[in-house]
Amino acid sequence: MTGTILKTKPLVENLKAGFLADVKRLKELGVIPRLDVILVGSDSASQVYVRSKQKFCESLQMLGQTHFLSEKTTQNELLALVEALNQDPAVHGILVQSPLPVGLDLSEVQESILPEKDVDGFHPLNAASLYLNRRVKNVPGFVPCTPLGVLEVLKWAKIPIAGRHAVVLGRSAIVGKPMASLLLRENATVTICHSQTENLKFHCLSADILISAIGISQFVKRDWVKEGATVIDVGINSIGLDPVTKKRKISGDVDFEGAKEIAGAITPVPGGVGPMTIAMLISNTIRAAWGLHEKNTTL
Repeated sequence: MTGTILKTKPLVENLKAGFLADVKRLKELGVIPRLDVILVGSDSASQVYVRSKQKFCESLQMLGQTHFLSEKTTQNELLALVEALNQDPAVHGILVQSPLPVGLDLSEVQESILPEKDVDGFHPLNAASLYLNRRVKNVPGFVPCTPLGVLEVLKWAKIPIAGRHAVVLGRSAIVGKPMASLLLRENATVTICHSQTENLKFHCLSADILISAIGISQFVKRDWVKEGATVIDVGINSIGLDPVTKKRKISGDVDFEGAKEIAGAITPVPGGVGPMTIAMLISNTIRAAWGLHEKNTTL
């Protein structure tokens, strides 16, 4: 029996209705939420993702500006742009698209973004707020967008989390680690697996909730999934071009066709977690706009 396919388009549309209401209220206060994205170089996947963000902003009548920089951009030039956006009161969210060209230090750039404009949730103070489960130095505590989107999907699908065993494949600061922290906050029992984990299949088979963010196409096989488990596929792996459309083909980390026959619920790729990542970025930007407006009105 095929499990429930968790296509997130209905959830995104519901979220957009709330976003539109927030944007309208902010505009009545003279505030237009604005997200500025910095794209360095010509990575094709990054360009597609940035266009999606821009389109989402436009659909909500928000402001979205992309700063296209040459691959020859220096670290100091990039930091100078970030500082200019930090100081611009019209900018509410700043995102530096990764990967950066070789020679640029992404960590330094992320740390240079004001925590209250760090809508990607990568600034150390925002990370500390998540891991400590409390506000640190009064920063907003923005959470990285992909794990936040995964949690929204689980709640929307009414998947029980408290007391369940969740296995996260991947330990990155972008997905794996913050995902584990969010699940712990929801009272799940969490196991993080990575490239050095022994007997990976055993751990996957123990999962009530299996979240893969490992970045290898169809790495998780059908026989790695426990019957009735919820499978969340975060992977977006390029597997060439479609011979007809000439568009980039992508696949997830999970053998979808096999796993859907075992899982109780499963997200597809595309159409699953990807749209939620962008939705949560917009959510964080609107939240940043509210926070900065309230801060400015109390000065």
